[in-house]
Amino acid sequence: MVGNVLITGGASGLGRATATAVAKAGGRPLIVDLGEPDGGFDHVRADLADREQAERAVRELAERAGGLDAVVTAAGIDACGRLEDVPADRWERVIAVNLLGTAAVVRAALPYLHRSGGKVVTVASTLGVRAFGDATAYCASKFGVVGFTRALAAELAGQVGVTLLIPGGMRTAFFDDRPDRYKPGPDARLNQPEDVASAILFALGQPRGCEVRELVVCASTETSWP
Repeated sequence: MVGNVLITGGASGLGRATATAVAKAGGRPLIVDLGEPDGGFDHVRADLADREQAERAVRELAERAGGLDAVVTAAGIDACGRLEDVPADRWERVIAVNLLGTAAVVRAALPYLHRSGGKVVTVASTLGVRAFGDATAYCASKFGVVGFTRALAAELAGQVGVTLLIPGGMRTAFFDDRPDRYKPGPDARLNQPEDVASAILFALGQPRGCEVRELVVCASTETSWP
């Protein structure tokens, strides 16, 4: 039983796949997203770039559900292009959503997770361990998530379980708004988000005291790994 699982970015992509997997496993998905999720799941709309909105959403959902058993930080955005060409506000918003939003959500959830002995799964990227040009904002944010999560795991050892998920490319709408040169090619082999969500459920399903510290999940021909 995975219990009450708060999922950021749960209205689309990996977040939506995770919410569906949690529900199928008998848990209760609690969604934080700018958009409206389908599936009838409990949700609060919030902009994770705004710390107060993020914290308020976590508290509202946790109180509504009577506590939290896990948090999955699946929300993420990108701003492709050379550093000098990406407007500063767009560049900084990637950091605000992907890194600072992750930290804000986890921080707000910790009082509930301490009480339940719960778990955190942060979603980084293969671009959080390998850098590419024209991706400075995304790489900076996801490298930050990797460092944040590893430090958090050390800090919370024996109190709250912490798993770092490093996924490769997935078949979601994440690439839709990019210029063609930044989209996967027609022959690209990408994972289905449902398959990555099953890895998240595996981590959440471990007994207390047994933790999956890090998971790399990517297509066998993923070009960004290793």
